[in-house]
Amino acid sequence: MKGNQNNLFQADLVNEALKQSFIKLNPSKMFRNPVMFMVWIGTLVMAGVCVWIALGEKDQGSLIYNIIVTAVLFITLLFANFAEGIAEARGKAQADSLRKTREETPAKWIQPVGEIFNDEITIVPSSQLKKGDVFLCEPGDIIPSDGEIIEGLATIDESAITGESAPVIRESGGDKSSVTGGTKVLSDRIKVKVTTEPGESFLDKMIALVEGASRQKTPNEIALTILLAGFTLVFIIVTVTLKPFGDYAHTPITIAAFISLFVCLIPTTIGGLLSAIGIAGMDRALRANVITKSGKAVETAGDVDVLLLDKTGTITIGNRKATHFHIANGIDEKHFTKAVVLGSMADETPEGKSIIELAGIDPKTYEINNPEFINFTAETRSSGVDYDNIRIRKGASDSIKNLVENAGNSFPKETEEAVKTISSNGGTPLVVSENEKVLGVVELQDIIKPGIQERFERLRKMGIKTVMVTGDNPLTAKYIAEKAGVDDFIAEAKPEDKMNYIKKEQAEGRLVAMMGDGTNDAPALAQADVGVAMNSGTQAAKEAGNMVDLDNDPTKLIEIVEIGKQLLMTRGTLTTFSIANDVAKYFAIVPALFIASIPALQGLNIMNLHSPESAILSAVIFNAIIIPVLIPLALKGVAYKPIGASALLRRNLLIYGLGGVLIPFIGIKIIDLIVALFI
Repeated sequence: MKGNQNNLFQADLVNEALKQSFIKLNPSKMFRNPVMFMVWIGTLVMAGVCVWIALGEKDQGSLIYNIIVTAVLFITLLFANFAEGIAEARGKAQADSLRKTREETPAKWIQPVGEIFNDEITIVPSSQLKKGDVFLCEPGDIIPSDGEIIEGLATIDESAITGESAPVIRESGGDKSSVTGGTKVLSDRIKVKVTTEPGESFLDKMIALVEGASRQKTPNEIALTILLAGFTLVFIIVTVTLKPFGDYAHTPITIAAFISLFVCLIPTTIGGLLSAIGIAGMDRALRANVITKSGKAVETAGDVDVLLLDKTGTITIGNRKATHFHIANGIDEKHFTKAVVLGSMADETPEGKSIIELAGIDPKTYEINNPEFINFTAETRSSGVDYDNIRIRKGASDSIKNLVENAGNSFPKETEEAVKTISSNGGTPLVVSENEKVLGVVELQDIIKPGIQERFERLRKMGIKTVMVTGDNPLTAKYIAEKAGVDDFIAEAKPEDKMNYIKKEQAEGRLVAMMGDGTNDAPALAQADVGVAMNSGTQAAKEAGNMVDLDNDPTKLIEIVEIGKQLLMTRGTLTTFSIANDVAKYFAIVPALFIASIPALQGLNIMNLHSPESAILSAVIFNAIIIPVLIPLALKGVAYKPIGASALLRRNLLIYGLGGVLIPFIGIKIIDLIVALFI
């Protein structure tokens, strides 16, 4: 799904956008954009003026001049429609690629018998599956519909949805049970319960969103549209009041001049690009493999003040690693190493494997007879192995301490000190014993992800507070938080703790974003202003959030915030540029209207334009061509840098405010020199 973002103008997309440029001239479509609707009305009026002149009217200038003005206004409309059309065409191209994964798929439907499901399988089209149905998937099968695994475990290829080739594991129970229609089972056998009705699957919603069919204007976009409509009304009044001034100065002003002035003064640049900016924002999110349920979610992400991030998998690598052995006094190092390696032989957890890795010895080196492996349980909180009357145990310090003391042995003081030191440093101590005698301690540490501190510093420069959420005790949580560089933490976090924290921040006027994947995350995801659910997570989490991350990357939240800020910044900078444009156009057209009757206005003709006609044509031509010139910027977005709001405002005013004033002066003058050659 990740496409080439640099190739904005592919031939097929341009052709589709050109068709849409004419289709969107429909007045019912133009009416939704008040700025461009007024240009549309102005173009119709000018077409009528051309007919009037052709019928013999002498006071409205030459027919050729009026036809050129009409043509330029018409091209302005086409350019504005093209901007929206190219943005929509990019979305539709992605929708078409998604449709290929949604093709009719045969499903192995398991027939229900009362409240249970038997093993009788019927092959049915995927379109016939209803919410609550159960189907079977085996190696090589395409998953026919969204659902949750209710039995089994499987390796799944999600590349059709995410674009990533690495397979993932999904299993029943827990927070990795969700599967998406269109993905492929590579190994094992699973039973899946359908969680959506026909036509409401994840892919269906994605297609509707990227096509723009369900895209609604965001609150910020609506507010800006109202502001632009207000500007348009103001300039209608300004333009109309020029008529009595012209009559007083005995200066005839043509209809072409009035309409040209009006079109040049209203913010046509941002009016023409506004929809394209909104569509491109959602498109950028999709290219980052994030599905947004509305444009509002992307926009809100740009204003987020607080980010809630899980410790495991986001801030830390996700699996604790053995980093050091603390051997008890009087214990031989080789003896401890043998005990800890044998005690970890059957430990398939990443922690167990890291212990053997740290020891650097293959367990097969040691020959033992008839080993009986003791699995870890929540009750014993320890694991190990029994062989040849030797009992090796490895587990939580309090658990091993009880085991040792109940056997009448003492718990070494140096081991107790090591346990305290490891805990205070944010680690997890595992005490190792042999025949109820302590041999030493294995230190496990959460490994902070490389570069995560820099990312948090980047967020801090944006003015965003980062909060780590963890189930660890406060001491460990504090250590990890300080090491990672987060601003705050929630230790021993329960679902209600997350939601209460979000409510507290929102009550103080802040916008909060969080990411989650489990059913227990659903309340907090629903409460957060921006809730990002993992695609691999439960259906409850995906329904509660307003975004879904297809990559299941816990750090994606940071990228989403930057996409949101880029959207808001792009809209703001182009609005600034558009309004600043009006200054140069004013100095081009107003002196041209009155210079004949009021020679003193020659001082305002600072561009020294050739004639009133060339001045007006140059202004309207520049007003038209600036829209397609800015389309790449609207689609790609303004480059975002994590600096403070005030510094960002100064930078944008300098670049786009001052640039918006100066560029039209240069552009209009160059166009005037060319136009003068033909007038």
